[in-house]
Amino acid sequence: MRDYLYINGEWIKPKYDGLFDVINPATEDLIHKAPAASVDDVDAAVKAARQAFDTGPWSRMTGHERANYLRLIAQSIRAKQNQLAEMEVMDNGKPLPEALGDITDAAGCFDYYAGLAEELDAQPEEHLSLTDTRFKTKVVREPMGVAAAIIPWNYPLLMASWKIAPALAAGCTIVLKPAEQTPLTAMELSTIIDQAGLPAGVVNIITGLGSVAGQALSEHPQVDKIAFTGSVATGSKVMAAAARDIKRISLELGGKSPFIIFEDSDIEKAVEWILFGIFWNQGQVCSATSRVFVHDTIYDRLLSRLIEEARKIKIGNGLDAGVLLGPLVSKQQYDQVLDAITQACLDGAKLAFGGKRPEGLTKGYYVEPTILSDVPLNSAAWREEIFGPVVCVRRFSEESEAVKLANDSPFGLAAAVMSADDARTERVAANLRAGIVWINCSQPTFTEAPWGGYKQSGIGRELGRWGLENYLEIKQITRLVSDEPWGWYIK
Repeated sequence: MRDYLYINGEWIKPKYDGLFDVINPATEDLIHKAPAASVDDVDAAVKAARQAFDTGPWSRMTGHERANYLRLIAQSIRAKQNQLAEMEVMDNGKPLPEALGDITDAAGCFDYYAGLAEELDAQPEEHLSLTDTRFKTKVVREPMGVAAAIIPWNYPLLMASWKIAPALAAGCTIVLKPAEQTPLTAMELSTIIDQAGLPAGVVNIITGLGSVAGQALSEHPQVDKIAFTGSVATGSKVMAAAARDIKRISLELGGKSPFIIFEDSDIEKAVEWILFGIFWNQGQVCSATSRVFVHDTIYDRLLSRLIEEARKIKIGNGLDAGVLLGPLVSKQQYDQVLDAITQACLDGAKLAFGGKRPEGLTKGYYVEPTILSDVPLNSAAWREEIFGPVVCVRRFSEESEAVKLANDSPFGLAAAVMSADDARTERVAANLRAGIVWINCSQPTFTEAPWGGYKQSGIGRELGRWGLENYLEIKQITRLVSDEPWGWYIK
């Protein structure tokens, strides 16, 4: 891992030699000091990407040529899977099995977009049938230009892949800024990209503080496209910055996803998917199904089993065998989650399980898996994203009631429904206002399928062919094919 910024194919120190601390959330130990990019460093990175796009070969290569580079990156990620996964655990806190899965998915993302890059070559030009036969029009897709990617800390390398891979496949150049809490795998990615031999300036990776580097990147006038994943509050600022120059933008923001469980559901399967939907990655998942609606007739039995199974989850350092719940990413996140639990109880919610630091873990940002029942509909715990291992459970009696309450949210990223009645699950899925709906499961994510939400959960879609389209512009080219005089000014 190079302890430098990666700009224009070179590793450089920040202009003002700034550094920031990287903390292991499991131990609270300082594990690294990462370079903090200044506004001037951001400017250098964007200008390198601009030059590489405007004058370099990348945007003019065939999709097949770009695909070769993407596959080299994928191969290197796989070759370093264990090293990258351990970095992710030390940086983010997630259990090692989760981190290994993330690295596998990151490599797969580059392979997938290599395939789509090749398909761009195979796509025939689209010729339109015009009412005026004196003209012929074709439609082509071209790379959007310089992309700025700002990613969160919950899936560091995977979120980088979700943005870099389709941008490169489309022929764009890019500047990536990882979250300041989790910069390590992005720094290692710069080595992987350099070894793959991409032309200088095509990919630039700068670590730094969001308030400095992130803001400068989102405001830079030479950026054509901003791709941001993170909080609604920061996303709003990014959108405002983009509006000044009318930049293209895609936002993947927060969620408060509902999970409706009907009376004919298998309780054991329901409990498994509730646990996975909220405790995977310590609940630090934008799509986490954190609002669970359970039918009256099975509510008590399901809640009892949910508590019983939550009690068995092994908590600890993500590098320890058998751990399925690691620490939260930072002291700030830890404090915010505990404060949210306290406030929920003050608002009238019942603490069915958890809600505190686990016994025996005196260091690290650990919070027990937490189950809140009878949460008031107007409480912050019910309406706002906690982003921690906290699930809110309520009972319902009628399908229409559950759907209405599920949709009563400013968010619309994801939702889930469980029932043995296929017609009912399809009906409910159609009525849920969310960009992703899971039936009889929660959270499975596939590179081939679109990812994004309604309402305040964001703008646009990532993954699949939709992710590639994020980085393509559509151009109309019209040719006059008639010898007939136009005859407007000259008769």
